[in-house]
Amino acid sequence: MDHQQNLTPASELAKKNIVRFPNESYEYRLAREALLAEEIDLRRHIERVAEQRRALPPGGIVPKEYQFVGEDGPVVFSDLFGDKETLAIYSYMYGAQREQPCPMCTSLLSAWDGEAADVAQRIALVVVARSPIERLIAFKKQRGWQHLRLFSDIRGDYTRAYVHAEDANIPAFNVFTRRDGAIRHFWSGEMGFQTADPGPDPRGAPDLMPLWTILDSTPEGRGGNWYPKLHYPA
Repeated sequence: MDHQQNLTPASELAKKNIVRFPNESYEYRLAREALLAEEIDLRRHIERVAEQRRALPPGGIVPKEYQFVGEDGPVVFSDLFGDKETLAIYSYMYGAQREQPCPMCTSLLSAWDGEAADVAQRIALVVVARSPIERLIAFKKQRGWQHLRLFSDIRGDYTRAYVHAEDANIPAFNVFTRRDGAIRHFWSGEMGFQTADPGPDPRGAPDLMPLWTILDSTPEGRGGNWYPKLHYPA
């Protein structure tokens, strides 16, 4: 993280920007330059946080070979790694108690489906839910997902250990490592209602949804009077 101490101040970099647009005012450019400096600082802060995350001490040993059912049949936890040393698991809000899956989770996973093949070059990425695998496969086909790997935690042991002790219907994102013969928990998104700031809906950082990256770039922003849909007109 020391290399960032020698970087040119963000405000100086922002002054070097030569981008201009038709008919923009002096006031707009002045405000945009100030914003650009903040955006540069944000980029650097994201990089610092990522470095700090990568430097975490070893996490706890995964206590057992959790059992799942995948699209090709039963598997155990270590199988989810495939030939990779890192495994990321998204816990999908689609338990047996739900008639339909969570629209927000579905929006996220729809975006990830397009990235899954690229992600698979570096790590293993899977989606786990508490519904039977047949139900998950049916929705995957309905949604048109091509690349996401779905697994059913039908017993709920993994979910209770790494998502919620009471097997609550909540999402989670966990990362695990397989190094030197040991499978360990590496990191989890631990932000929730207890760590939320007043006003906005509870959200994590980094924010995993490309949807928000797009909307945060617009004057409308994220808004508070709409929600992603499970189905849209063809």
